[in-house]
Amino acid sequence: MRDEVIRRGRGAVAALVLAGLVVAPWVVDDYTVAILARTLALALVGVSVALLTGVAGMPTLGQTAPYAAGAYGCAVLGSRISDVGVVQLAVAAGAGAVLAALTVPLVVHARGVIVLMITLAIGELVVTVLGRWRSVTGGTDGLAGIAPVRPFWGLPVLASDQARYLYTLVVVATVVGAVLLLLRTRAGLLLRAGRDDETRLRASGHRVPLYLSGAHIAAGAIAGAAGSLLVVAQQYISPADFGFDTSALLLLGVVIGGTASVGGALVGAALVIAVRDWLFGVLPGHAPLVLGALFVATVYLLPTGVNRARSRLRPPSAPPRQPDAPPARDHASVPELQR
Repeated sequence: MRDEVIRRGRGAVAALVLAGLVVAPWVVDDYTVAILARTLALALVGVSVALLTGVAGMPTLGQTAPYAAGAYGCAVLGSRISDVGVVQLAVAAGAGAVLAALTVPLVVHARGVIVLMITLAIGELVVTVLGRWRSVTGGTDGLAGIAPVRPFWGLPVLASDQARYLYTLVVVATVVGAVLLLLRTRAGLLLRAGRDDETRLRASGHRVPLYLSGAHIAAGAIAGAAGSLLVVAQQYISPADFGFDTSALLLLGVVIGGTASVGGALVGAALVIAVRDWLFGVLPGHAPLVLGALFVATVYLLPTGVNRARSRLRPPSAPPRQPDAPPARDHASVPELQR
């Protein structure tokens, strides 16, 4: 009964938040609408971080790499192929997935802090390449004057901030809904089982590296799609949009929202990015300090939000067995996966 009440309460809150996002373009000014569109794009990257960190058990600081690949793939290739939004989304998601697939051998066999360091190095390497490949990416000056897109064939281009925001909102809602549905399938159960007890899942005959590779590539595609939305929202990109500070803020937002919750990670990442953009105007030069203090406070005040992330950074400890407890059944954590 209690779980049902909690579930309904979460559904009601989600409905209210979605309703507020829908009416936002008619309530706030154009500048705020543009910020909201960029925030939604970055929040979608936060969903990919949550998929890896909280569901698959691979903490990451490198999701800005497929995010950048998707953004530049959309800006360079998508605009030359077609100005249709769905085509550019496909190009961006494909670019993010390809980059993630290329880095699979480096990531899926590592664990804990090593994963963080590898993904951080990948992200920084991609930013360095973007800054020096001037003939394609424009270097540190970036790409400006990107043409607006049209959602589908035959529709007008997204010429206003409100139109671009609503397009971004629809895409984010669609992708998040697809991720939530996917995590309810056998694939989601396998990822969670590997996160909770990888040794037992391996002993059951499951190919854990294959499942982690699939999750890594899927997260890359999600981040790549978010890169396409960034191009739509601000019509300008540069390597500065994909630096370490963005990676750290995304991980902070996911930790605040709860690494095991896709919806919570979406909200947490959006809040952190929105606070950052607001603080840059209110406290110029001091925003990084405030955000650093926020991260420290989160670790101490919201321990349940970081349990999943910390579980991969230290060896798991089994709870003491009570003397009168019944013997544990073999493969108890994955009973539904072997049917």
